[in-house]
Amino acid sequence: MPIIIKEQVFEKVNVRALVSFVGLASLAMFLPFFIHLQWITGPIINAILILILFLSGIRSAMVAALVPSLMALAGGLLPAILAPAVPFIMIGNAIFVLTVDWFYNQVKNSNKGYWLGIIFGAALKFIFLFFSVSFIARLLIKQELAVKVAEMMSWPQFATAVMGGMIAFAILKWLKRF
Repeated sequence: MPIIIKEQVFEKVNVRALVSFVGLASLAMFLPFFIHLQWITGPIINAILILILFLSGIRSAMVAALVPSLMALAGGLLPAILAPAVPFIMIGNAIFVLTVDWFYNQVKNSNKGYWLGIIFGAALKFIFLFFSVSFIARLLIKQELAVKVAEMMSWPQFATAVMGGMIAFAILKWLKRF
């Protein structure tokens, strides 16, 4: 009986999606240890989240949305003072992924749905992060530092999400997944 159960489990596993997830999630996990520039790491991480969404599915993308901010904190990309903001960054990534997925699935034209998802997802991520991190920063750190932290979590989040969407789109086109 156990052999039959194992075979049934393996039949349900999409090996290509699993390999895509593990490879891309590993890249998202370790990239912040090597690249400490928001303008490079941000677009790459956002692209990876979108690639995981389209190659491995929404569940995998939601798991991946939680990892990069922890690694950015551990790798030094995120200042230690921002540790309390990490859960909000995770939620911001999840908002981005969920919005892209929703628009892509709701709009009949896949290109239009993709780009609407990227723009609205980036905007929602930016708005959520700006207000939540601004609030947290004012509670926890000095005012002049709070302004810098709020700036880091504002329009650059929108820009890096859109750039990540562009990178992911080019890769998905190249992979013929669109």
